[in-house]
Amino acid sequence: MPALIATRYIGTIKWLGFVPHRDGAEIVTRKLEQMPLTWGGYAPDCHSGENRPSCSRVLAQYKRNTEIRNTRQISIVSDEELAQIAAKLSLDRIDPAWVGASVVVKGIPDFTHIPPSARLQAENGTTLTVDMLNQPCLFPAKTIDMAHPGQGKGFKTAAKGKRGVTAWVERPGTLRVGDRLALHIPGQRGWTP
Repeated sequence: MPALIATRYIGTIKWLGFVPHRDGAEIVTRKLEQMPLTWGGYAPDCHSGENRPSCSRVLAQYKRNTEIRNTRQISIVSDEELAQIAAKLSLDRIDPAWVGASVVVKGIPDFTHIPPSARLQAENGTTLTVDMLNQPCLFPAKTIDMAHPGQGKGFKTAAKGKRGVTAWVERPGTLRVGDRLALHIPGQRGWTP
């Protein structure tokens, strides 16, 4: 019996980008047309690497800067959810570069809540494994404020439950704008303790 089940949902990559460094208070993301991925992610991105130092998101498990497996190589957001965040902020749009996105996908409903361990697989076999939903943070707010003064302060609230997911590379390959990503989900019921 397969551990992962193919769904009928196929997303299309609308945008690709990377964060070259973590300097400064705002996020500076560079746009790409294609993204060659290795086991460590996209090498020029500051989030790449097979391992990483632990951060505030996992303080309940590890002291800060403990070396752990890097399951945050890629940040994937939904085109539809970015539009919902923009509407809440009374903006025409949210530029994916403002939120540190690696991949923007269109066509998968309720994207931020796809289950952990789901796979997004390109037609060429390149595969990303979803770790978990990405919590809203303050860095995008500062970047949004640079483009639209005063509008960034509402980002964290507007983006709650719509910030996308983090993922890691399960099978290396190249992603391109326009590629289709098939969603595969774990074949198990939701946890109900």
